[in-house]
Amino acid sequence: MIEHVWYQKPWYRLPVMLLLAPLTLLFWLVSSCRRLAFRFGLLEAHKTLAPVIVVGNIGVGGNGKTPTVLALISLCEKLNIKVGVISRGYGGKAPHYPFRLNADTTPDIAGDEPVLIYQRTGVPVAVGPDRVACANLLTEQANCQLIISDDGLQHYRMQRASEIVVIDSKRRFGNGYLMPMGPLRELPKRLQQVDLIINNGGHALTLTDDAAKQVEMTLAPGALVHLKSNGEMDHDSFQQKHIQVNALAGIGDPQRFFDTLQALGFELVECKSLPDHHEFSAQDMAFTHPALPVLMTEKDAVKCKQFNHDNAWYLPVDACFSASDRGELTRIITRNIEEK
Repeated sequence: MIEHVWYQKPWYRLPVMLLLAPLTLLFWLVSSCRRLAFRFGLLEAHKTLAPVIVVGNIGVGGNGKTPTVLALISLCEKLNIKVGVISRGYGGKAPHYPFRLNADTTPDIAGDEPVLIYQRTGVPVAVGPDRVACANLLTEQANCQLIISDDGLQHYRMQRASEIVVIDSKRRFGNGYLMPMGPLRELPKRLQQVDLIINNGGHALTLTDDAAKQVEMTLAPGALVHLKSNGEMDHDSFQQKHIQVNALAGIGDPQRFFDTLQALGFELVECKSLPDHHEFSAQDMAFTHPALPVLMTEKDAVKCKQFNHDNAWYLPVDACFSASDRGELTRIITRNIEEK
């Protein structure tokens, strides 16, 4: 898989890197020209009816954006701010765009992450390739005062009030190259222009003095939730019955999920690593030891509920910040409301 090239640097990958170099140069030229076109007004950036906070990254793959979005939603609710979420809806095929999620919306319509956010929080969520239209839809229909964009850092057609970048502290920037030689959509110097950098699971980066303010985030696992009944069980009670489990993950970094399970004390008998946004089938839920429980991420669970597996559970996680770092997030939210 291409991720082995991106996140490892063995010498025998060199021929592959050389083959991808011309495509990386082309990607750099196209993306640079596009960004300059927006900067100098050759392409128009559209203002939305409500201020937008973009939660994105400079690379591909899961870095912890969704837990960050959930944390921002929680802060907005505590501040009595009506908030909505917009997303591209990757992997979904809605009947029209922009599309506003409802209780019957499934991941094959709107994508896994938007459905997860809607089911977890109940806030207005809209998906579509035109994020400006999505944002305005939520403002007009749901009277949203603030819009959070799940990803979309490179969607320069949409003006934004603030930019938050989430970085996986373990994988960082991979080999440091732009796509397809590496995992980056923009170079690390882009971080000097954002409002806040969130380091998921680690310490702050060493950047230049004019880099954005940095905070640290950890992910705290909650109680296990039964896929079919939604019943909950704490880790200790679960392990008294089942210390050995099967595990599957179709996220950006499956190993992070497996490591979390092992840190909680589970013995992983069989693990399945699947691509991010994987379209699950019943066969994916089949393991060599079918009597053992199957543990998965909450993101994967929204796509696997249709299989009615009797012994499958998912592990929700919540973003945790120090009091001062949480205050920094609150300041970004309130600043955008006050400046509206």
